[in-house]
Amino acid sequence: METLIGQTFTGLSLGSILLLAALGLSLTFGQMGVINMAHGSFIMAGSYTAYTVQQYLVSNADVSLLVSLFVGFVVGGLMGVLLEVTLIRRMYHRPLDTLLVTFGVGLILQQAARDIFGAPAVRVIAPGWLDGGVEILGAVVPKTRIFIMVLAVICVIAIAATMKYTSMGRRIRAVVQHRDLAETSGISSRQTDITTFFIGSGLAGVAGVALTLIGSTSPNTGMAYLIDAFLVVVIGGLGQIKGAVIAAVALGLLNSFIEYSTTASVAKVIVFVLIVIFLQIRPQGLFTVQSRSLV
Repeated sequence: METLIGQTFTGLSLGSILLLAALGLSLTFGQMGVINMAHGSFIMAGSYTAYTVQQYLVSNADVSLLVSLFVGFVVGGLMGVLLEVTLIRRMYHRPLDTLLVTFGVGLILQQAARDIFGAPAVRVIAPGWLDGGVEILGAVVPKTRIFIMVLAVICVIAIAATMKYTSMGRRIRAVVQHRDLAETSGISSRQTDITTFFIGSGLAGVAGVALTLIGSTSPNTGMAYLIDAFLVVVIGGLGQIKGAVIAAVALGLLNSFIEYSTTASVAKVIVFVLIVIFLQIRPQGLFTVQSRSLV
């Protein structure tokens, strides 16, 4: 029972990390059709934001984490807006071009991080109130993992409420369902695109801050989660937050339990094979976007 509980929480914590990384993609890729390969670099930017805040702005680790979450969201969002305004806006409906361009942008951002912070990994000190763990049915679960799970739940609730109950969310859904009809109704698709990119990229920054709680920060931080985040979005269904939640939790639990009885590499292969089989059976993912568009 102790092993079962421990592996379950390990899988849930991994799923929470994947969900934080995938939430932004569910907007920029799932709803806008932009394959943003720089998303991993936005996660990295969030991690370095946490490091910078702790080093130069708020040295108190107990406070710096909370400040970093807000600043990381803003930094990631502004980077996403800059990318959208300068490059992505010219490439809507050309997904392969966005893939190549954003991949190059990601490489540039990684090199910029090496030039600014250096190639060696840096460490962000976790707050004292996250030291130790909580015993649950005989298994000790680190408080940092619990915090990441709670943060993922808060982000999901915030995004779901924004999309359903706010005028901004309704505008985003209207543009996704039928861009031309939304524009004739007085909705600015350009403003909506920028807002969507800001939110999606800002969530990547939040994910980067969360990753500092479980490991060091380097220029490659975020890239390790990029492919898995895309898989979460595709399995859950493009633009479907509830599907992303289910897919992230499922992938986290599968990785945890398979890795426990094999190795990390074998677990990755097995999970990837299972994903391929699932997509052969249901290529549209768990849920699909309802659209009025005829094209």
